[in-house]
Amino acid sequence: MTQLKSEQVWQKVEKQMFAVLGMVTAEGQARTVGIVYVVDGRTIYISSQKSAWKTRHIAQNPHVSLTVPIHKRIPLMPWIKIPAATITFTGQAQILAPGDLSAEILHKLYRGLETDAGLLQDTAVIKVTPIGEFITYGVGVSLMDMRIPEKARGRAAVT
Repeated sequence: MTQLKSEQVWQKVEKQMFAVLGMVTAEGQARTVGIVYVVDGRTIYISSQKSAWKTRHIAQNPHVSLTVPIHKRIPLMPWIKIPAATITFTGQAQILAPGDLSAEILHKLYRGLETDAGLLQDTAVIKVTPIGEFITYGVGVSLMDMRIPEKARGRAAVT
């Protein structure tokens, strides 16, 4: 198992923008959804519609997981398929109104559309605070080492 530093993993998370958000419905059924996110101060922010099922599920059960895929490629040979590296962690989610956030976070999250009051009126923001450890696969190892699970797996504290 690869021992990673928290900062190494956060740098990878900050460079990405897509993740898979895992949650549980009120009936106890697991659900996942692809999301686009931004990072600010080691907190993940996700925009969503107020009426979206992910927003409703998280409002009832704030325990979530996030998996960030990191695509791998062999330089000059993009046709060779390589599995994505991954970073997975659990977190505590909170549903916020866009007005609860700083102008800086709103700008990062909405990429210039934060001035559209009509857009913001129908949206909510899911704030995810990671807890525990990052569990990784293929992060900080060579492509050759990704073939060996004992070498490809890693852990790092979230903080």
